[in-house]
Amino acid sequence: MSDAEITHHLDTRGLFCPEPVMMLHNEIRDMSIGDVVEILATDPSTKRDFLKFCTFLDQELLAQSEEDGIYRFLIRKSSEEE
Repeated sequence: MSDAEITHHLDTRGLFCPEPVMMLHNEIRDMSIGDVVEILATDPSTKRDFLKFCTFLDQELLAQSEEDGIYRFLIRKSSEEE
């Protein structure tokens, strides 16, 4: 998926919009620039929501995949939030 070193983990399986994005927002806020968070989710809307999150807040979506209904994302903190 990606060779990035994962420094944070966020399990949002079983949660639905907007909870996964809110949890990601809180996690990113506590991370240092360059840190990578792995997120596991089951809500299909996270594919769209996390992409929009990264675009809007200038964070880097490194990878995304889906296997057996579990969505996995790697996001690198690229900038401080405004």
